[in-house]
Amino acid sequence: MQRKRYSPGRVPGTLLGLGAGLGVALGALTGCSAAGTAEDVTVDAKAGSAAVPVAPPGRYRTLFEPCGAVPQAALRELLPGTVALADAERAKALRGTAAVTYDTDRRVGCTWTADTADGGSHRLVLDVERVVSYDPTVSDATRAQEVYTRKQLAAGIAVPVTPTPTPTGPTAPSGAPTTPPQAPTASGTATTPPPSPTKAPTTGTGTTTGATPTGGPSSTSSSTSSGAPAAGTPSAPATTGLEPRLLGGLGDIAFVGDTLGSAGGAGRQRVVSVVFRTSNVVVTVEYRQRTTGTAPAPDSKELQDRAQNLARLLADRLEE
Repeated sequence: MQRKRYSPGRVPGTLLGLGAGLGVALGALTGCSAAGTAEDVTVDAKAGSAAVPVAPPGRYRTLFEPCGAVPQAALRELLPGTVALADAERAKALRGTAAVTYDTDRRVGCTWTADTADGGSHRLVLDVERVVSYDPTVSDATRAQEVYTRKQLAAGIAVPVTPTPTPTGPTAPSGAPTTPPQAPTASGTATTPPPSPTKAPTTGTGTTTGATPTGGPSSTSSSTSSGAPAAGTPSAPATTGLEPRLLGGLGDIAFVGDTLGSAGGAGRQRVVSVVFRTSNVVVTVEYRQRTTGTAPAPDSKELQDRAQNLARLLADRLEE
């Protein structure tokens, strides 16, 4: 059998294939090792990063239907002019008119109006807003509180500010002298502070001897030293308990506003607003009465009581 001719520098096919396969295998092992290392670094970096806290969502996701949320008995009390209306007109007045909104899960409202026999009228407006925060670090209830606070300030009710405690310096140890040390004189001895002035002795007749210091209080001081008010000082206006104020026991926080103005001619109009917040929902009840001619101005207490009673009914409606 004739042998194959051997050429120097030529690698047999079997060895060449073996070397190529070994190189591919080594490359694959190297690539896997590098990829695994990079992945481990990424996982470690994520594990060591701090997670951003997410604020809790609001309690409410939807809102109730506003025109049907007020009981008929409550509407008849709030709108006394409906008693004199025909059945069809009364039903229409008590049905109310729904507010036009773009999203009934975010905001709803309703309005009722009824005229009285003497030319006056009553008007009830209900507005319910569900506040949503688009900042993941700010809760819906916090945003709702901002909406409520703007309404409170518009009603002229100040928002109480929590005082910030101021740091106090170190106190002197017990028994330490209260008089500061005196600087030494040229001779090396400390000067002695002058004695404090004492009351001048009196004579047997009760008069003070010696001259009165310039600028000091004279014997004929005003009556303010005795606690009596000086003449002409304006006194604070008397309060009736019906001024715009915060309310307790209604939602998370609530207030009532009350304004009285003219309604054309000799007529008067009083507007009472009760606003409360429950979690991320802000409810506003606006109740107004208008009188004409010589009729007395609408009674503040009556309107406030009616508006607060309705607000409490709506607060219970939110709890259902």
